[in-house]
Amino acid sequence: MVLKVELLSKEMMMIKPSSPTPPHLKTLKLSFIDQTSPPFLAPFVFFFNHASADSSQLLKQSLSKVLTLFYPLAGRVRGNDFIDCSDDGALWVEARVHGFLKDVVENPLMEEIEKFLPLEPQKGDDSDFMLAVQVNYFLDGGIAVGVCVSHKIADALSMVNFVNAWALIAREGDAAEISPPNFGLVWPLFPPTTMDLTGSEFSATLGMTTREKVVTRRVVFNKENLAALKKSAAAESSRVGDPTRVEAVSAFLWKHFREANRKKFQHGSVKKTFRATQNVNLRARMNPPLPDTTFGNLWSLAYTTETSPDDDDDLVFQLRTSIREINAEYIEALQNGKGRPEHLRKLHECYSGEGEAKFLEFTSLCRFPIYEVDFGWGRPVWACITNLLWKNLIVLMSTKCGDGIEAWITMGEEDDIYMGAGRLTPRPKL
Repeated sequence: MVLKVELLSKEMMMIKPSSPTPPHLKTLKLSFIDQTSPPFLAPFVFFFNHASADSSQLLKQSLSKVLTLFYPLAGRVRGNDFIDCSDDGALWVEARVHGFLKDVVENPLMEEIEKFLPLEPQKGDDSDFMLAVQVNYFLDGGIAVGVCVSHKIADALSMVNFVNAWALIAREGDAAEISPPNFGLVWPLFPPTTMDLTGSEFSATLGMTTREKVVTRRVVFNKENLAALKKSAAAESSRVGDPTRVEAVSAFLWKHFREANRKKFQHGSVKKTFRATQNVNLRARMNPPLPDTTFGNLWSLAYTTETSPDDDDDLVFQLRTSIREINAEYIEALQNGKGRPEHLRKLHECYSGEGEAKFLEFTSLCRFPIYEVDFGWGRPVWACITNLLWKNLIVLMSTKCGDGIEAWITMGEEDDIYMGAGRLTPRPKL
């Protein structure tokens, strides 16, 4: 049965900041990392068992208040240079779901979850919205809040922190406990490039594909799975005695990705090299470090190349070592420009699909305060992302109880990790 989601209004509604943005804050420059971040709307959906009777008004009023603090999200992106903090507003949509929340949460289907979003995330340059929200009302009183935030101004941690600030205002009634973000902090640290990126090999849209060319699957690793994976990873490593959960899962999935693709390329004339990339939060690695509440794009990729085609030993150590290379010296080179040509070259190699290397990208959201979002109705019963249209991308998120990990795996049909089975099972055999 196809889930029907009916929009309650066909008219486009904008939620504007409750107070106008001062004239001296009307223009926000993009940083170098903003300029090289993909132009899409990053999606999150938060599911709650019930909401208050005045939930619509509560959410709209609190969103208007929080946009006074996060004023660039009510603006519009202009080219690849700056945000026009125009107070034009965030897109607001409400919808009635002809179904029950428990059915969606207990048996999530990617094509159904996407219906809870106000826009297609991969609109790219076709949409200049910085923020769009859709509130979905289920027949059983449940509610799903779909939030899309432009990646041209925010990384995933910034997005989650914003939703928590919005929820705090909804719950408490004011913004007294929220420290206003300093939007003028990031771009001076990573000054924008004057190079015309559109005329170079690199493009922020590299790697983006269409829904028809990828398949996204959700795999849940429970507490027992993770304990077994950590034990196995520690046994295979001579240098990492206590791997983290994320390291163990990443090594496990990268190993299967390599094995599947080796079979595919074993008779080819070109031998493939397999590489993993991991998204790294730069805040704590800077000198001096920045707090996790710093809003903006503060991320980079760590690159791991297999040591030899037949060597699957110590993958955890290889992954950990590459992340440690994203240190204060590396970040300083990004800031002063010396490291930027190599940074762009690696991004192009990773996302273009050209060359002899085959990439698998990991992003971990496991430590993010996703399940702390509380609009006054309690914390989410479930929170998730939706389809991100990049091949060979794995997003890791903590389960609600905190002792498991959900892996959202997007692959091209030809690159499915378990090629023999053709699908990923909810409880993979370890």
